[in-house]
Amino acid sequence: MINEKAGVIAGKIWNALNEQGTLTGKDLKKAAGKLNDKDLFLGLGWLAREGKIATAETEKDITVTLK
Repeated sequence: MINEKAGVIAGKIWNALNEQGTLTGKDLKKAAGKLNDKDLFLGLGWLAREGKIATAETEKDITVTLK
């Protein structure tokens, strides 16, 4: 069940990044459908494991882009 949820969220995140390019975590939560922090990181973990995204830390947030 959690695998299905993670896959769906990862798809929303990937689509948002594909349409809008590099986004901060805050902007990505909005662009992918008002995700909460837990769901954002669940989806990011899925995409990171598959090697689909690159991340960078800033002082107060992260930035995410497709590879």
